[in-house]
Amino acid sequence: MLSHSLRFIACVLAGCLSSMGQEASSGVSVPITISAEARDTGGSPQSEYGGKSAGFRAVLYPTVKFGAHWFAYSALEAHSSEYFPYQIGIDRDQEVRFNVMQAFVAYTQTVSNVSVLVKAGQLSSAFGLFPLEYDDATMPLVNAPPVYVANLPFRGDQVPCGVNDVLRQTYGSEIDSNCGGSEADSYGLLPVTLYGLPSVEAEISVARVDARLQITNSSPANPQGFTSSSQFPQWTAGAGYTFPGGLHVGMSGFRGPYLDKSLGSWLPVGTTNRSFPASGVGLDVQWSRDAWSMQGEWQSFHFELPGFILSPSENAAYAQVKRIVSPRLFLATRVTAQSFGRIKDSSGVSSNYSAGPQQVYELTAGYRLNRQQLLKAGAGWTDRNAWAANGWFWPRGESYSLELQLVTSLTALSKAFR
Repeated sequence: MLSHSLRFIACVLAGCLSSMGQEASSGVSVPITISAEARDTGGSPQSEYGGKSAGFRAVLYPTVKFGAHWFAYSALEAHSSEYFPYQIGIDRDQEVRFNVMQAFVAYTQTVSNVSVLVKAGQLSSAFGLFPLEYDDATMPLVNAPPVYVANLPFRGDQVPCGVNDVLRQTYGSEIDSNCGGSEADSYGLLPVTLYGLPSVEAEISVARVDARLQITNSSPANPQGFTSSSQFPQWTAGAGYTFPGGLHVGMSGFRGPYLDKSLGSWLPVGTTNRSFPASGVGLDVQWSRDAWSMQGEWQSFHFELPGFILSPSENAAYAQVKRIVSPRLFLATRVTAQSFGRIKDSSGVSSNYSAGPQQVYELTAGYRLNRQQLLKAGAGWTDRNAWAANGWFWPRGESYSLELQLVTSLTALSKAFR
């Protein structure tokens, strides 16, 4: 995991800085990735999807090397409102949005076969495999795995009245629970943020074993900023092993409060936000050889809610395969499955699911136009299973998407110092 998390940063420091001089002890580099995307979506009459859209995304990666051991790294993102096919957090109807995805200082040291990395600042979550790879230039497919970007049918700043209040929410749309909390328009929680959160993290790699421990100011399911009044320190941890032949198997987990402090007056007497934690456990695998590379993840999440005997949960998994056809051309595919567990509130009302299961199938062809530009053409199909619960019926729905993405990577600034 240590070498995995340093892969992109090492490329910046070694590739950009050493090109100006052998093994510069310090320097600054500012790579930038600019993406333009066009999308056409549609589906069955029951599907909410449909229409054409286009957008842009730019991510700046300012990196400073202070010597042999210290460096600073950041990822600063700006994107248009229609760039992503999914929604995150509060819907502010902004034409262009800016995010500090990462911004941290770090110290690294290697002695014999032991490598240590310590980071502090705005960090990607240590849970799972994908957050560290969230860059259009390195992702083989057009979009992030649906397990990371599919909104859940509840929020961290509202209290649902019970099972029926959860069931009546529209999956993937704005959520409006009725028993207390914020009145702002907002989408449901994502199980794990892709945008980082204030953290301190230590990583260690010894021979084939790697491990990491991250202390965050809030849950990766409901990340809070440095100035938020809803900060609850908690942990995320992970470990992995690389087998001979290149197969890496890892596991990770997190647990801690995720409900906003503003809900304190709506919680049951004798309880606090810490009485209702969010938890997640995940397994991940990576393997590559010659022209083939594969990765996959299985994840299980549980979100405790006041007034529930059995709170909402989700199980999700995806498998992804990439094949390099030629130096310029590659093909990639991904299959994702999501299902939701049984829920029951304190009044005895229950449902076998909190939302309907779905499967997502994606296929992308990538063609490298030159050293700096990558063109990706992708197609996706989502199948939402028909299901019924407590008098509500959701017919089977399906949607498709056709996407074209042009990614340009360049270095805006690169300077090495002795």
